[in-house]
Amino acid sequence: MNELLIYVPKMTNRVRYVFRLVMKGLLKIKYELTNDLDAFQSADQPKMMYGWKAHTDDIFFKANGLLFERGVHSLEYNAFDYKGNKAFFQVFDEESVVPFDIFSAIFFLVSRYEEYLPFVRDQHGRFAASLSMSSEWEILEKPVVNIWALEIKEIILKRYPDFVFPEKKFRFIPTYDIDSAWAFSQKGWLRNIGGFYKSLEMFQFKDVALRARVLLGKERDPFDTYDLQLSYQKKYNLHPIYFILFGMYGRYDKNINFRNGKFRRLVKWIADYAEVGIHPSYNTVNNPKLLKEEIKNLEDLLKTQITRSRQHFLRLNLPDTYQNLIENDIQDDYTMGYAALPGFRAGICDTYNFYDLELDVETKLRLHPFAVMDGTLRDYLQLTPGDAIDRIKKIMDEVKKVKGTFISLWHNESLSDAKRWKGWRRVYEALLEEATA
Repeated sequence: MNELLIYVPKMTNRVRYVFRLVMKGLLKIKYELTNDLDAFQSADQPKMMYGWKAHTDDIFFKANGLLFERGVHSLEYNAFDYKGNKAFFQVFDEESVVPFDIFSAIFFLVSRYEEYLPFVRDQHGRFAASLSMSSEWEILEKPVVNIWALEIKEIILKRYPDFVFPEKKFRFIPTYDIDSAWAFSQKGWLRNIGGFYKSLEMFQFKDVALRARVLLGKERDPFDTYDLQLSYQKKYNLHPIYFILFGMYGRYDKNINFRNGKFRRLVKWIADYAEVGIHPSYNTVNNPKLLKEEIKNLEDLLKTQITRSRQHFLRLNLPDTYQNLIENDIQDDYTMGYAALPGFRAGICDTYNFYDLELDVETKLRLHPFAVMDGTLRDYLQLTPGDAIDRIKKIMDEVKKVKGTFISLWHNESLSDAKRWKGWRRVYEALLEEATA
C-alpha cells in the first residue's frame, strides 16, 4: 500500500498545512493524518509518528510544540550544525530519527514567522535580508526546506524500501520586471528636459548625445531590449512571466504613463508572447484602493483577468500585502525574495501556499520564491559579471540537487549592455544556458 499514515496527537491548521506541503507538495505522495492512536497502532501500512513521544517503534519525529500553538511568540531557536548546514529547534530524544523538530523548522521558514515579530524596517519599509535567521546561520543560499524534505524521504525509504516516490524534475522560470519601459523614449518633454539638464550638470556629455539621438529616432532606446528577450524565448524554449509597473509617475515609480499609446501597445505585444502580471507601484503596499485601480487598468487593457503579481521594490508587509492581493483575486505572487542578498527567503525553491499567521489559516495564494535578481548582484553585492555568473551557478546547482524550481528576476534595462550594465548581458545568457542545459 503506497500511502503513508501519520499519527499526530493534535490536529491543528499548522499541522495540516506543513504535512500537506511536505508530503503532497514536495514529495508528491499520498498520506493520511490521524490522531486516533488505536487506529494507528492497528494499521498495517507504512506509517510514522510526529509528537511528544514515541508510542510504538515506528518512525518517530519529536515535536517542539510550535505546530500545536496559535499566535506568534518569541522563540528559542537552539541552532546547531547538522549535516553541513545549520538546523534549529533542537530536540533531545534518542527515539527521534532527527535531532530537531524538522516540521516546525520548515513551518517557521515558509510561514516567514520571524517577519511577524518586531523588527526595524529598512528605508523602503522592508524586512532586510541581514535580519533573517537564514542569513545569520549562512543557509540563505541553500533550499533547506527541500533538503530536509528529501531527508524525510530517505528516512521513509530506509524503513519501507518498496515505498514509491514520484520523480521530480528541475524547472526554470524566467521573470522580468518592467519598471521603466524605455530610458528616454515616451517620457515627455518635461522629463527629458530634466534629463538633459541633469546630465549636463554632471558633465555626462555622452548621455546627452545618446538621449538626443534616441529622441531624434537615430538610435534604439537602450532599455528597448524586448526583441532580444523574444529571441531568448525562442532559442531556449522559455516561458517567461512579465510584471508590468502600470501606475502613475512617482518618486519610485519611473515607468511610462499607463495611458501612453506606445506603452500600451508594448504591453499588449508582450502579452502575445508571454504571461503578464501586475507590478504594483511603490505606494500600493499601504493603499489597497490604488492596488485595485492598477490591476483593473491592466485588465482593461489586456481584456483578461490578472492573477499574477510581484511587488515593486519587493515591498512586502506580512500579512497585509498578501491579504490585499487575495482580496483582489491575485492567485500567484512572485515577491518572495530579498533585494540585498540572493537565495531563498523562505528556505524553499518550490511554489507553495501562503499561510496567514495572523488568521492562522492556509490560503489559496500561491507563492513562487525567486532565487536571484540582477540588481542584487550588480548594485547590492557589486559583483563583476564573472563573479555574478559563478554565484548564480552555485545557487542553481543547489536547486538542481533537490530538483526544485529556479526563478530568476531580471529587468529590460540590465540587458542593455550599456553604462552600469556593461557586460551583464552575458551574465543573463550564462544563466539561461545553465538553466536549460
